[in-house]
This record gives sequence, structure tokens and C-alpha cells, in this order.
Amino acid sequence: MAQAVITKIGREKLCRAHAGDTELPAITYMALGSGGITGSGDSMSVIEPTGEETALAEQKIIKELSGHTYPESTTCRYSAKLAKEELSGEYISEQGLIDADGDLVAYKTFMPKGKDGDMEFIFDMDEIF
Repeated sequence: MAQAVITKIGREKLCRAHAGDTELPAITYMALGSGGITGSGDSMSVIEPTGEETALAEQKIIKELSGHTYPESTTCRYSAKLAKEELSGEYISEQGLIDADGDLVAYKTFMPKGKDGDMEFIFDMDEIF
């Protein structure tokens, strides 16, 4: 089962912005990696995020967002696309949202998704308030 958190630095930035002491930087990138699981085969399990993460465990790529939508009034869905040649043959099991300051503000782990070389992949990540 997928696990997601807003990181500590993301929560700190929200707190300061709500207080009016700073402006909240936009989320501009999505990071993808392979460090979201432990074990293999039947003993594989998704690692539960702590919120203390400052980077992906095994980052493979950082992509500029291809867009965002609002599927609900309190949800923003961020999207990033992998081209056919990007991460071909890799298994992706973690993703994160990175703001314009370069900080990881949200982190998610999930069962591995294999990436074939003849397919584009679109990754979405929801920020729910």
C-alpha cells in the first residue's frame, strides 16, 4: 500500500506562510527513485515515510512538472512525464515533490513500477489539504 507524507520542512514552510512571515515557494519538480521498498519477492514491503526525509532514498531522476490539476477543491495533483528513454529497465518505488527552493516537501513510497523502454510514463502525486 502506498504511503505519503508532507515532510517536516514542508510543514514548517506551510506554518510560516500561514502566519504571514514568508511566502510559500511553488512546487516545481518531481523526483523519482527506487528506494521505497525493503526486501524482495514475497517478503517485499513498502517503507513507511517518517516525514523527516530531506531527499529520496535512491533518487534516479528529477523532472520538471508537466502540469497540475485540482481534482477536488482541497487537492492539487502534480504530474511529471518520463520519456520512453528515461529510466528504461528501472523499477520506481518512491517519489517526491520539490519546491522552488530545492526542498523535498512531500514524499511517497509504493510497490515498484517497472519502466519499459518503449513506453512513456506519467506520474501523479496528490497534495491533499
